[in-house]
Amino acid sequence: MGELTPELLLHGYSVGIFPMSESRNDPEIFWVDPHRRGVLPLDGFHASRSLRRAMRRSDWTITINRSFEGVVDGCADREDTWINGEIRALYNALHACGQAHSLEVWEKDALVGGVYGVVLGAAFFGESMFSRRTNASKIALACLVDRLTQGGFTLFDTQFITDHLASLGAVEISRAEYHSRLAAAKTQRASFTAAADSSPQEVIQRITQMS
Repeated sequence: MGELTPELLLHGYSVGIFPMSESRNDPEIFWVDPHRRGVLPLDGFHASRSLRRAMRRSDWTITINRSFEGVVDGCADREDTWINGEIRALYNALHACGQAHSLEVWEKDALVGGVYGVVLGAAFFGESMFSRRTNASKIALACLVDRLTQGGFTLFDTQFITDHLASLGAVEISRAEYHSRLAAAKTQRASFTAAADSSPQEVIQRITQMS
C-alpha cells in the first residue's frame, strides 16, 4: 500500500474496504474486504434484561466527540491491537474534518468506555470499542445505536462478528449484500451530531419502546 491519506481512507470505505495492521508495532497497513460482513441492524439491537437493568440504574454520563483520541487510545490499550501509530493519526485526521466520531462513557471524570467510527452518508463504519467497567462497551453500543437511529443512518457496519456483537443483535451478510446496502447508504444524508445527548435511562426507554 502506498502512502495512506485521510482522503484515500474515505475512498476505501466508500468501496467497501477498510485498513488494518497486524499489531501496534507493525508499520505495514493492508486493506480488508471480508467475504462475510458484520452489520448491526438499527432496528434489531438486543438489550438483555440485565443490560436494561444496568442502564436504568446507571449514573454514567454519555457524550460524543469529547475525547476522540482518548477513545482511540482506549481501544488500542490491549495486548493484541491492529491500531498502530499511523492508523491512530489517520483517524484523528478524519475526526478533525468531521468524518469520524466517538461516543464516550464517563464515570464522573473517568473515561470508562467508548466506541468510534467513520461516517459516510447514512453509513456508520464502527471501528472499535473498549470497556474499563462491566457493561461499559454494551452501554456505549446501545447509546450509539440510539444516536444513529435518531440521526437517520441506515447502515451500521461492524466489519466482523464476535460473540459479544452477536449477543447484541449483529448479523453476518454476504459481501454482495453489504455492497448493495453500502451503495444505497452512502448517497443518503444523516447526522451523527444532530441528536441531543441522552442518558442511559433515556436511551433504554426508547429502545424498549421500539422493541
